Order: sequence, then structure tokens, then C-alpha cells
Amino acid sequence: MDVRRRSSLKPAATKGKTMAEDQYDDQMFKTTDKKVVDAVSLPVPMGISNGVFFTVFFSVVYFLLIRWREKIRTSTPLHVVTMSEMAAIVLFVASFIYLLGFFGMSFVQATPYSDDEEEEMEVDETEMVRKEDTRTTPCGAALDCESDVVVKQVVKKEVVYVPTDTTNVTEEDEEVIQAVVSGKTPSYSLETKLGDCKRAAFIRRVALERITGKSLDGLPLEGLDYESILGQCCEMPVGYVQIPVGVAGPMLLDGKEFSVPMATTEGCLVASTNRGFKAIYVSGGATSILLKDGMTRAPVVRFGTARRAADLKFFLEEPLNFETLASVFNKSSRFGRLQKIQCAIAGKNLYIRFTCSTGDAMGMNMVSKGVQNVLEYLQADFPDMDVIGISGNYCSDKKPAAVNWIEGRGKSVVCEAIIKEEVVKKVLKTNVASLVELNMLKNLTGSAMAGALGGFNAHASNIVSAVYLATGQDPAQNIESSHCITMMEAVNDGKDLHVSVTMPSIEVGTVGGGTQLASQSACLNLLGVKGANRESAGTNARQLAKVVAGSVLAGELSLLSAIAAGQLVNSHMKYNRSNKDVTAKA
Repeated sequence: MDVRRRSSLKPAATKGKTMAEDQYDDQMFKTTDKKVVDAVSLPVPMGISNGVFFTVFFSVVYFLLIRWREKIRTSTPLHVVTMSEMAAIVLFVASFIYLLGFFGMSFVQATPYSDDEEEEMEVDETEMVRKEDTRTTPCGAALDCESDVVVKQVVKKEVVYVPTDTTNVTEEDEEVIQAVVSGKTPSYSLETKLGDCKRAAFIRRVALERITGKSLDGLPLEGLDYESILGQCCEMPVGYVQIPVGVAGPMLLDGKEFSVPMATTEGCLVASTNRGFKAIYVSGGATSILLKDGMTRAPVVRFGTARRAADLKFFLEEPLNFETLASVFNKSSRFGRLQKIQCAIAGKNLYIRFTCSTGDAMGMNMVSKGVQNVLEYLQADFPDMDVIGISGNYCSDKKPAAVNWIEGRGKSVVCEAIIKEEVVKKVLKTNVASLVELNMLKNLTGSAMAGALGGFNAHASNIVSAVYLATGQDPAQNIESSHCITMMEAVNDGKDLHVSVTMPSIEVGTVGGGTQLASQSACLNLLGVKGANRESAGTNARQLAKVVAGSVLAGELSLLSAIAAGQLVNSHMKYNRSNKDVTAKA
């Protein structure tokens, strides 16, 4: 049963099934012995008919192959057929159509879109919602889904969500809950067994409360489309965490205005970034430059000797071999294009860092598929190569690493602005000389004293995390994406302030992962970068990276000004403290 795209509003008869089969599905957990049914099986008559058609199909195929072999041997034209051969052809077509109709559609609907390239192809928003998403919540914030199919499904009963009383469990659900609690039914299999992701989350939630004896009151269950997260965002859900989303801006970047969504629980963060945006805006805006755009993956392979590892290194770094390797790599995707290969040796182990473009996807799956193709190709010339792992940490993903700081990963962006003297005084409440001195002693000298790696900034990760959470990025990639060096310098005879941020490894995408969720999709739509760009692949993701850098620039400018003016503590006492008794319910 395909539970990934199944709508919670169940139609009268599921596509590809008879009414009797649908009624059979409804009775999955209504057996007379009150036991949980592990899977849906076919009724006996349907099973017999399938067996008959399978037998007919393979029998006529075998017969036709024998007859055509005889014709080839006797030089008889293939188009000359006897009555028995005509009958066999008719039976072949009939049985093929039956089997394709019964099994083919279910297989197509159950095939997940697991890689970045398929997600890139979902650029038509109407088709995406009609064929792929089947969500019963509005499409982001754009409300531009005009498909008739969607409108009919969204006549929806789920628009108004009724709070779930976890103590009021139906008799059918009680049986399943007891099976989960007793261990007879694995919690992870509920979506597959029930065919209803929301019901599975509810049952798992109640079972968890009974097993642990802890209440999940306060963790929302209603209001999330659980079908949309199946197979790509989260396993075994029991609810979702609410994070407030604030909007800072407008940000004037490269002559365009952006309202930047930020998901955070830290008071002052949005307000401070907003102040930075104001200072930049009234000073004429900021400018951004994209330096590099390439996602990396670095497998580790091992040989019997260091000499053999060096042989492969020289082979991979030989310019004459690059075109062949690129053609092998590029077969895996319409958007992934190999840019370069960089190698490092440790004894007899070789680390191979592949860099490729990935369109509007963040691209980890895309580059991994290309790397797999190249490794299989290399196995022919280097049969003694032992592939230890598709990732050898020379990539480097979700870890602070000098290779990312120096070589870059994802999008490398520089963003700068010149803040006028009067703006520094009136908006930022400080002066140019104080900011320049503070930046040198804090962000540069202080970070060096701490042995920082890519952390020559005040709080870049604050802004990166907030924007990532709001727009559906991988929050763990905040680590390398927050690599940033903030520079400040007095210009125009010391009157104005030149401020810049250099961020070599911003890893973002506008398709795939959490970007397809309704809330995150709405935030991307607010920025004008929702989905894949149909005119120029990769444009939306690159623009999002520039927005991230521009937001970091504003955050750095405002925080350093608050520290220079001695306002930091007072601000946090005012906006980041609460007198509310949060232990009252406990």
C-alpha cells in the first residue's frame, strides 16, 4: 500500500483497486479475533485470477519464443503467422494489459522520489501538488494552486483541526496501541500497516505515553500533514515542535528588497537583525558576490601499498583523464556536473574530494550518486582498490573543517556594505572607530586566541540557524555554513564604515528535504526562491545563499554596535527574559 501519497480524505474507491478491496482494507484491524493484521492480502478469488494470468502470460511467451526460433532456423518470415500464433499473441496482449493494470500503477505510485534530480524536475507547482504532494493544507503562502484535482480534494474536512484527546481512544485504535506497547507490532511499521500517517502518529504517541509514563501534553499533534514527511523528513513522528517565525527587513541587497523569515526562540535576534537591515537600507543597500558553487563528497579508498594509492591519485589529477571521469560522473543526473577532483593521501589510504554543481538542490544525494558511478568505473583499472566508505570526512559535512574554510563547500559568498557616519551614530548608537576596534580585538584577535576555525565573527550561526529553520534547510549544516570572517574598516577619511562578511561554505537548496513542507515552502515563497528555477537551474539556491550572507551582515553589524555601545545586556534583559512561571503546569 502506498502510504506516502495517500490522502487523509479517503475516496470511495482507491485507484487501482475494486470497491471490495477498499472494504477489505478498511477491515484491516477489525478481525473477529481482535488481533492486529500485519499486512493486506488479496482475497482468494483475486489471487486465483492473478495466478491464471501469470500462467497464461509466461506460457504464451514461451510458446512464441519457440515458434520464432523455428522460423529463424527455417528462414520463414516472422510476419507470417498461423492461427495458433495469432491466438497466442492475443492472449499475450490481454494478460500483459491485465498484469500491468493490476501491478503497474501501484508500483509507479509507490516509487519514492528519493534523489535530488527528481526533486529538481518538480518545477511545475500545479503538477507537483496534483501528482506528488496531495496535501490538504494550502500550498505555502502563495495560494496559487489552480488544479481542479487539488480543489476537489481540498474541499477538506481537515482545514479546521479538532484537538485530539489522547485519553479518548477508539476500540480499534486501542487494539493497535496494546500491540505496540506489548511489542507485537513495531512502532516504525504503523504507517505501512495502517495506511494512514496521521492515525499512525496518534497511536504511536499514545503508546509512547503509556510505555514511558510521561505526558506529551503541549506537543502538538494536529495541524501537520504527516503524509508529506513520510520517507523524506522524519520517521516515527509523534507530533511537531513549534518555533516562532519572525520577519526582519526589508533588506536591500543587490538593488532588490527582501523580507527575511527567521525561526528562533532567542529574543532580540530578529529585532537586532532588523536594526542591521535598517542601517544597511538607509546607507544604500548591500552588495553580494557569489565566488563558488559546488557541493562535495569525498570517499576513502585503500590499497595494499602507498605507491598504488599514489598511482590512483596521479590518474585522477591528470587533466587528460578529467573529461572521461566527468562523463561517467554526469550520467547520474541532469543537473550534477563534475567540476574538479582533489586528492589527499594518508599512508596507503586515498581521500578523493569530488566537487560538482547541483542546480537548485543542496545536492548531497546528487553528488553521492555521481561518486558511486566513478568508483565503479575505476574498479576496472584499479581492481585492488578497496572502497572503505562513500564519505571519508574529507568532504567535510556537518563538521568544522579547514578544507571547507579554505576550498569552500556549497556556495561561497562575499557580502559588503558601506554604512554612513550619521547612520552609525543615529541607528546603531555608536561610532565608526569603536566598531573597527571592537571587530579587530573581538572577531579577529579574540577568535585567534581561542583557536577558532572559521569562527572569526560575532554570531553568524545565530542568523544562519534561524534562516535555515525557517526555509527547510538541514540545520546540522549550520556548522560549516556559519564559517564566516567579518571585516570592518573606516573609509572616506574615517567617516564611514566598510563592513563585509566572507562565507565560503553556505549549503542551501530550494528543492528537496524540508523545503517541501508547507511552512518552510511559504518562507521560501516570501523570499521569491520557492522550488526550482525553470529558466536557469541553480538560480534560486544561489539567491538564497546571498540572502543568508546579507542577513549575517546585518546581524554582525547590529550585535557589534550593541556591544560597542554597552547595550547588549540591557537589550537581552528586556527582550530575552520572561517573568512567566513556566513550571506552573508541571
